[in-house]
Amino acid sequence: MGRGDGSGRIVSPDGADDEGTGILHVDMDAFYASVEQVDDPSLIGKAIIIGAPESRSVVSSASYEARRYGVRAAMPVGQALRLCPHAIVVAPHFDRYLAFSSQVMDIFRDITPLVEPLSIDEAFLDVRGARRLWGSPREIAVGLRRRVHEETGLTCSIGVAATKHVAKMASTLSKPDGLLVIAERDTAAFLEPRPVRALWGVGPKAAEALERRGIHTVRDILDTPHSSLERAVGAAMASRLEQLCRGIDARSVETERAEKSIGHEETFLEDIADDIVLRTELRRLADRVGARLRDGGWEAQAVAVKVRFADFSTVSRSRVLAEPTAVGQRIGDAAHDLFGSLERLLPVRLIGVRAERLQPAGAAPLALWDEDAEWRRVEGAVDDATARFGRGVVTRAALLGTGRSGGSLPSNPRPPRGGGEAGTGQ
Repeated sequence: MGRGDGSGRIVSPDGADDEGTGILHVDMDAFYASVEQVDDPSLIGKAIIIGAPESRSVVSSASYEARRYGVRAAMPVGQALRLCPHAIVVAPHFDRYLAFSSQVMDIFRDITPLVEPLSIDEAFLDVRGARRLWGSPREIAVGLRRRVHEETGLTCSIGVAATKHVAKMASTLSKPDGLLVIAERDTAAFLEPRPVRALWGVGPKAAEALERRGIHTVRDILDTPHSSLERAVGAAMASRLEQLCRGIDARSVETERAEKSIGHEETFLEDIADDIVLRTELRRLADRVGARLRDGGWEAQAVAVKVRFADFSTVSRSRVLAEPTAVGQRIGDAAHDLFGSLERLLPVRLIGVRAERLQPAGAAPLALWDEDAEWRRVEGAVDDATARFGRGVVTRAALLGTGRSGGSLPSNPRPPRGGGEAGTGQ
């Protein structure tokens, strides 16, 4: 399996068999870091870390030169610099990342209208209908990689396969700057030696549950009785794993994707134990989440909070709301309730608020009365002021003068909208 630092990379030879394929997964290489290197060529070939210079902020991205020292996304910058002392810390420029993302997605849509962005820097393409214009899927991938580099200066890695799942696995194996083609007839041979952690959708907890039972590879999953898999990961995931391990994935490329959640989180420069400070930050984050819901035309049916303590232990709590909402006040109230239910023996390092189970605004039946009507008017006025004068011109009195204690990066910057798709986070 390829690693985040590019070791273990596998690529296809020229002229590789692509019979039965038609799905491409395109993943930009170290996207944020690569954009910074394009904008400042003096950074090319150097170990760079994208993040705030404060040691307690987190790494948003890193060049492959830094990754080879063990630097990873979401790692504290201080820890990253201990692993790679000569790394250059570069402040993020999200406006540039969004501009490059828009350019790259436009290139994809020049090839086929069937583009499904997964995040700011990756997408699925269904090119089965583009053969007469651009050639076979492998030829399309070769030309696409060339065009992306010529027009943006960035490199990308592409997996070509018969299904989305295998295409995504292939692109990961080919990074950085690679192309891996898996013909349909070769799917089983490709999958069988892969570790369970390589399967798309298998998180750390599921992987640990499988590995504790001696299930380490796709072949092991196929050799394991269904009842044993159910005991390890539950009935739904057991069935799903068996399908994926046999190369069965009926998911099509979706050109319109709804966000599944919207969230913001903050990593503090110093661990915080003060309840008032923490609750004020929760309110600030909830207001930002509410504003993004309204901007996107969504309402949340559930709210979650995330808290990371000084010892790096992390807990999350969520609750379903009585009615869907995009009102920051209501989201903040729920976040406060969830936060109050936590046992806090240590100061807090990171805190976050997330809106979940999203649905289009107005989809729920109208209630007899609207308890949020006043807050809806207030927050609508804030939205109007923000649109005219910029964020922060109007804010809660409770937030005035508090300043932001964190040095974190946004939890999920959105790709630019286009082609009818809704933004998702990286």
